[in-house]
Amino acid sequence: MTHTYNIKGMTCGGCKASVEKYLGNVDNVTNVTVNLEKAEAEVTMSSHVATEVLKKALPEKYTLSEKENKNVFQMTSQSMDETEQKSKLQQLQPLLLILFYIATASILLHYKNWDGNAVMLDFMGLFFIVFSFFKMLDLKNFPESFRMYDPLAKRVSIYGWIYPFIETALGLMFLMRFEIEIALIATLIILSITTVGVTKTLLDKKSIRCACLGTALKLPMTEATFIENAIMIVMAIVMLTQII
Repeated sequence: MTHTYNIKGMTCGGCKASVEKYLGNVDNVTNVTVNLEKAEAEVTMSSHVATEVLKKALPEKYTLSEKENKNVFQMTSQSMDETEQKSKLQQLQPLLLILFYIATASILLHYKNWDGNAVMLDFMGLFFIVFSFFKMLDLKNFPESFRMYDPLAKRVSIYGWIYPFIETALGLMFLMRFEIEIALIATLIILSITTVGVTKTLLDKKSIRCACLGTALKLPMTEATFIENAIMIVMAIVMLTQII
């Protein structure tokens, strides 16, 4: 989406370059074009950035105010308002439904001959398989979304590309009961790294999209993302303590 803002305080080309630099450094801002004559800045965002955040990013000599917004996705203002008014629960409905179905399937597979460990292994296996499937749907764009909050993906670009394949491999290892200890250790390490990034994002109150279900489903980064990772980490720890 692209929004246009009034910028006061610019007097020369240096001011223009300065405004573009400071606004361009704001999270989720992908492009900034400043028109010195019109005293305007056109800001393109990957996801919504509050006006107050943009104001704070500029030095005191510049004053930023809202102007008529243009949405490159051609959404009407009414539909945008409706989207913003959705509660977290409504936005996370796809994620919660998927977790519910995975849990139900894991339980039903063992309801006749109950085995708690087998249920957890199947849950973890199905979790990785299903979540990697959604990431594969848009493998081209997933790494860019993932690196916005995963610490390792930020530093090692190839990690974002191979991550969906790592999830697929782990899912198969759990479902096939192959090298369970290695799969559990890998799960603990990988999800712990991601959880660190998720926690930092939540504490910083940044508004970014969660890549847990790839880019096909646009989910916000919320506490539910942290809980989802925490559940898998706890399961991995429990299973490891029993094996070791």
